[in-house]
Amino acid sequence: MFHKTIKLIIAFLLIAFGIYQIVDRSTGNGIFLIFISFIFIFLYFKNEFILLAFLKLRKQDMAGAKSWLDRIKNPETALVQKQQGYYNYLNGIMVSQTNLTLAEKFFKKAIQLGLSMDQDLALAKLQLAGIALSKRRKIEATKYLNEAKKLDKQNMLKEQVDMLKQQLKKI
Repeated sequence: MFHKTIKLIIAFLLIAFGIYQIVDRSTGNGIFLIFISFIFIFLYFKNEFILLAFLKLRKQDMAGAKSWLDRIKNPETALVQKQQGYYNYLNGIMVSQTNLTLAEKFFKKAIQLGLSMDQDLALAKLQLAGIALSKRRKIEATKYLNEAKKLDKQNMLKEQVDMLKQQLKKI
């Protein structure tokens, strides 16, 4: 919606006007404006389009998630580094159904930029292991599979890891 610097400028102006309102004895208005500024600060760190794409992806609506991601015009300038990682992560998930080479590129870039949750990082590495396995690169697949297993502390991906290990033995 807004560029990341515009979000910070709006938050700063709201805080400044909120402090002015508190000093001018309109305490309620000042506190309300400061709370409104927290929304813009939150949206600086969590992009609204990425959040909406996650919601669509959760409902298995790939086309809807893709349309929300397509609204981000310049991800390199409009997003902070972690958001760029999640942008590539979501694109990798959506493209992995059709184009493995492009999905591999997206997942590698997402890992390079960084993902804040270990589960997301584990899933990205598990996807890379599956892609490497389908391209008959056993050493790379084993490396990504071991890294994904280390990152999966809650054993949510245990079945997928075991399934990929069985397929790895067949090669």
